Amino acid sequence: MGVTGLWSLLGGNSKINKYHRFRDSKLVVDGSNLAYHLYFRNFLDLSHGGEYLAFQALVQAFFTILQNCGIKPYVVMDGGSSKSDDKLNNILKRNREFLQRAHDIALKGRRADLLPSFTLSVFEQTLNDIKVPLVRCFGETDGQMAALAREWCCPVLSTDTDFCIYDLPEGVLPLDHFRWDGVETDLGGCFIPCKRYTTFSFCTFFNIDPQLLPVFASLAENDDVNLREIKWILRANHPGQSTKAMGINAACLEGLLSWLGAKTDQTAEDILTAAMALIPDMSQQAQTEAQTEVQKSMLEYRLPSSSLRGFFSEGTVPPLPAEMLSCVPDWVRTPLTRGELSGDVLNVLVDRRMILGIQAELSDLQSSNLTSQPIRQVLYGLLLGLGQGAVREVDRVELEVQPLVQGAAQQLTLATLPQADPAVRLQVCLETLGMEEETLEEVPAHLRLPVAVTRYWLRRASPEPTLLKALLMVMVQGELIRKNGGKADGQHYTKHSEQLPDGFVAHSFNQWQACLKDASQLNLLLCKPLPEPLFAWLYKGRLVHHRQKLLQWKKPEDIVQDDEFRRLYRRLLGVVTQPDPGANRRAGGPEAQLRASMEHLHLKTQNEEEEEEEELGGAAGLDQGSDGSWVENAKLRPGVVTTRLTPSWCNRPLERKPEDMVQDDQFRRLYRRLLGAVTQPDPGANRRAGGPEAHLRASIEPLHLNTQDEEEEELGGAEGLDQGSDRLRVSVRTRYRNKDRKDRSRNPELGRKQEREGWL
Repeated sequence: MGVTGLWSLLGGNSKINKYHRFRDSKLVVDGSNLAYHLYFRNFLDLSHGGEYLAFQALVQAFFTILQNCGIKPYVVMDGGSSKSDDKLNNILKRNREFLQRAHDIALKGRRADLLPSFTLSVFEQTLNDIKVPLVRCFGETDGQMAALAREWCCPVLSTDTDFCIYDLPEGVLPLDHFRWDGVETDLGGCFIPCKRYTTFSFCTFFNIDPQLLPVFASLAENDDVNLREIKWILRANHPGQSTKAMGINAACLEGLLSWLGAKTDQTAEDILTAAMALIPDMSQQAQTEAQTEVQKSMLEYRLPSSSLRGFFSEGTVPPLPAEMLSCVPDWVRTPLTRGELSGDVLNVLVDRRMILGIQAELSDLQSSNLTSQPIRQVLYGLLLGLGQGAVREVDRVELEVQPLVQGAAQQLTLATLPQADPAVRLQVCLETLGMEEETLEEVPAHLRLPVAVTRYWLRRASPEPTLLKALLMVMVQGELIRKNGGKADGQHYTKHSEQLPDGFVAHSFNQWQACLKDASQLNLLLCKPLPEPLFAWLYKGRLVHHRQKLLQWKKPEDIVQDDEFRRLYRRLLGVVTQPDPGANRRAGGPEAQLRASMEHLHLKTQNEEEEEEEELGGAAGLDQGSDGSWVENAKLRPGVVTTRLTPSWCNRPLERKPEDMVQDDQFRRLYRRLLGAVTQPDPGANRRAGGPEAHLRASIEPLHLNTQDEEEEELGGAEGLDQGSDRLRVSVRTRYRNKDRKDRSRNPELGRKQEREGWL
C-alpha cells in the first residue's frame, strides 16, 4: 500500500504539513520504517556488508532523546506477508529492483535503499536492551498501527503515505521532518521540532470530502491495485491540467485531487463509476474488474479495533487471523508477537514461500544465499515435515526447495517443539552446522552460534585464509570490548576502505552473513538451544575488510598486541579449523571430507601451543603455519576432498636461525651434528656435476645453517659456490674479519677447518 509521490506533493506545503513542537505524548512508531530511515539518512556503509555497531549507537541515541522529551514510544514491526496475489506481485517486483540496486552498490558504490542483513535484528535487539515496548504483527501492520494511534489519540511516526489516508486525530509525523537530533527548549521544556500532517488540513486545502480519501488513494496508483498501465484524462479545475495523464508525479496527484474536489456531492460509488468512464479504449468487463479492485482496496482503510493495545498494556497476545489457525500452532503466537521469531515463519507455514534477503554483491557471482540453503532445508523440515511439498524460495531466481528431516530432527514435531528435550533441540542445531557440543565448551556463550556458523562457512564457501582470520579478529575484538563494558573504539575504522571492496571478498563475507542469518532463524525456532548472538558486535564491514588487507602481509598478533585477544583468537581459530571428535561417526559426509582435507594442516589449539612453549622454551607464534593458514594451492571446495594440502611453513624459509628459536645447549649440539651429517658434500661430488649432489648444494645455499664445528669455533656464515670452481665456497665471520677460502693463509682457523672437511 502507499500513494507514490504524495510526500513530494505535500512536503513544501506549510498549510498541510504544519510546524509542531512534539513532547509529552505517546507515539506509535513504524519500526521497519524508522530502521531504514536511521541507517540511510546517516549514510552508513552499504558496500562492505554493514556497520551494525554504528547503527546501534544511532538507535540508542534516538530513543534516549524521545525519553528526554517525555515521549513514550511503542514500536510496531512488520509480520509475515499476506497471501494476496497483488501483494506477492508487488513483492516480486521490488525484489527485482533490489537485485539491480545490489549490483550497483557492489560495482559502483551507489547509495540505494538496501539494508544489510542484520540491520533489523540489531534494531530489535537494541530496543529490547533499552526496554522500549515492541510488538510484531501478523500480516500487514498499517491498519493495526492506525487503530492503536486513534484509540490512544496520539500520532504515528512514519514515512508511509497510507497513514495520510487513515482518519487519525493526531495525524502523522513524517520522519523526513522529524528533527530528533535538533532538540529545542522553551518554557515548557525540551521538544522535538517537526511537521505534522492531518487529514483535516489536507481535505480543507484541496476541498474534498474526507470520505473520498480512500477513493483517492486507491485510484492514485495504490500498491494494491494493478492499474499502472491505465491512462487517465483528468478534468482538473487548474489551468494546464485538464488533459494530464495520471502517473506517479505530484502534478498528476494534484490534478486527480482537483477532479475529486469537483464531485463533493456524489457518493464514492458514483465517483468510481465516473472514473472508470474516463479510461479510454477499455471494455465494459475490464472497467467492472478494475472498479472491483479499487473497491477492494478501499476496504483496507476501514480501521478495526486495535489488537495491540491489550498487548502493550496487559501483555495479551493478539489472536491469529482466521486463515492462519489451521496451519500455525498456537505456541508460535507469543514468540512471534514479541519479536523472537521472524515473520518468515508465517510465510513458510501459510504460503509455502520464503523471500530471501538480498545483499550488495555482483550479479555475475552466484547468490550468497545458496551457501546456506542446507540450513534452510532443516528449518523447512521442522516447520512442515515431510510430504508437505516444496518451499518456493524467492531469490535471484525462484527455486523449489524440499524440506529436510534427518538425524535428531526426526524426534521433533512442530506442535510440541517447546516441550522437546533441550539436548535434542541442541543436537539438531549442531548437526546442521557440523559441530560437536564439547568443541564449543570453551567458547564464550554469545559466540557459540557464530563460531559454529563460521566452521560451516569454512567448509561450504572455502574462503581464503585471510578472510577467516579477519572475521575472527573482528569477532574477538567486539566480544572483548563488549565484555569489558567499553564503547566501540573501532568506530573510527568506518573511515577506512572508502574505496569499493574486492567483489570476491565481499561475496565471501556475504555468504557468512547469509549462513548466520539462517542459522539464527533455526536456533530461534528451536527455542534458543544456543544463546542468541549479539549481532552489533560480531561484524563491522569496513573494519573487517581493512583487517583482511592488512593480513596479507601482517600477522594477527602484530595488528592487535593484546594477550587476552591472542588467547581468545587462538581458541576460536582452533575450534573453527580442527575436526570435531565425532567426525568418525559421520563417514562419507561433509564433516568426514572436512576432516580428511584438514589432516595436513597441523593446526594447534591453545592448549597445544602452550604445551609446546613449555617444552621448547619459546613462544609459539600465530604465524601462517600455526594459525590455520593454507598455501595457495590448498583451497577447499564444497564437497571435494583436496588431495594436495601442504602446511605453509613447508614452502617458506625460516625467518630466524634454529639456535635463536630454541635456547638449549644439548639441543644445539645434537641439531648441528645431524645437520652436518645430512648436508656435508661427499668428496666425489665434483665429478658428478649436475647430479643430485649438485642440486643439494644449490638447494641448501640459502639456508645459512651452521655446522657443529663452526659453532664451536664461533664461526658462522653461508655456504655458496666459489666462482670458477665446482667446489663449495664458505664465507665466515671470525673474531678477525670476514674472509673466503682464498684468504685462508691470513686466517689459520679457516685453513684448519677446511682441511678437516676435505674441501682442499
